[in-house]
Amino acid sequence: MTINCAIIDDEPLAAGLLKSYVERTPFLNLIGTYGSALEAMKELRDHPAQLLFLDIQMPELSGIEFAKILPYETKIIFTTAFQQYAIEGYKVSALDYLMKPISYDDFLKASNKALDWFSVTQRQQATAQDRFMFIKSDYKLVRVGLDDILYIEGLKDYVRFYLQDGTKVMSLMNMKKLEDYLPRPEFLRTHRSYIVHMTKAQQIDRFRIVFGDEHIPISDSYKEDCQQFFDNHTLS
Repeated sequence: MTINCAIIDDEPLAAGLLKSYVERTPFLNLIGTYGSALEAMKELRDHPAQLLFLDIQMPELSGIEFAKILPYETKIIFTTAFQQYAIEGYKVSALDYLMKPISYDDFLKASNKALDWFSVTQRQQATAQDRFMFIKSDYKLVRVGLDDILYIEGLKDYVRFYLQDGTKVMSLMNMKKLEDYLPRPEFLRTHRSYIVHMTKAQQIDRFRIVFGDEHIPISDSYKEDCQQFFDNHTLS
């Protein structure tokens, strides 16, 4: 996978260093280097980048202000010499935060984090579009349609898929990896042991999701995402 990226920094030396780092990194493709957010805004409108290495403290329009108007799919790695901006950076969903002077080791770690994010997103989009996946079960690959899944239960090193027709499919799989693979918010983690196909939920009873006689718990750790889904689909 190749990620199209851009550098936005008003310090020529800092921008030059980042450019040399990008050129050393096989999965990054530099489409532009800009001395200000305003300059980048004009160019990126017609030639968008997937990833921005974005300085925070710049004249006219700061990196934080610029980040707030970017589309969600444009991801950001902030670069700055000022530690106090870290919290603000994460408020705008930055993937990472690099302190100047930036070493290549730190740059590569942040870039790999971006690669992981885009890889997971790409898999989610492919699965959501194709509406099925193959699951390893008893030395076989079993095709499971997304629309057939009611919920998934984690059992230590295994997961069990509960399907609409009553079928159960066991697979040696990690719940976190599976959670990343499935499209959100159609599938949401409700508990450390459960992922639920939210569009298949029949009833919500005392903050448990009901499937026939089964009641799937919603733990505090996952309550916010679930509540947001319910709010978005409740007629009030």
